[in-house]
Amino acid sequence: MIVGKQKPLEEIWDMIKSFKKVLVLGCNTCVAVCHAGGGKEAEILASLLRMKASQAGLETGIRHAAIERQCESEFFEQVADELRTSDVILSMACGVGVNFLSERIGNIPVFPGINTEFFGAVEKAGIFKELCAGCGGCILHLTGGICPVARCSKSIMNGPCGGTSEGKCEISRDVDCAWYLIVERMKKLGTLEKLFEIQPPKDWSTGIYGGPRRVVLEHIAEEGKES
Repeated sequence: MIVGKQKPLEEIWDMIKSFKKVLVLGCNTCVAVCHAGGGKEAEILASLLRMKASQAGLETGIRHAAIERQCESEFFEQVADELRTSDVILSMACGVGVNFLSERIGNIPVFPGINTEFFGAVEKAGIFKELCAGCGGCILHLTGGICPVARCSKSIMNGPCGGTSEGKCEISRDVDCAWYLIVERMKKLGTLEKLFEIQPPKDWSTGIYGGPRRVVLEHIAEEGKES
């Protein structure tokens, strides 16, 4: 899942305070799970912004709504009227949702209400942990299902480095050494011999450095053209 964290209220207020009609739009998938941008959070934030407007003596109309996902066009239909009649949309989705809506909403600005943090999982209630960097060249089959790109502080491909101590990273005793975790995991799997194979330098061209990435499912794309 994509993990996000709501921006500070003052930062959000500075973004939208000059507009008359504001729509706070929640996204009920990833960012709802991490309690950052779902319908509930959109409602609470809208209330706080109304208070800010009242304190500033501004007659700002602040509404809230939420859809299932802001990264798929079909879900926008249910809030089409609210979108069209807004001066600005404060998206509570991840950065993908902000980009996606911005391309489809014409001359209405779309601002981010959260900071997109990382791809992660729920470690325990209220705690979200980064597990994947979305690098586009997955090697988890070689590292026991533990990602060294995201979880090693140096993204080392043939670790561990000389800074590991008692299973912890040199940057902090609170940070696990990813390569210690990999070795211990592969011991349990009986696949430790795989680590003796030297991995070539990471092909970063599959990551974000070659421009925006795209995945095309040819059979589905062709069906869409025909219809």
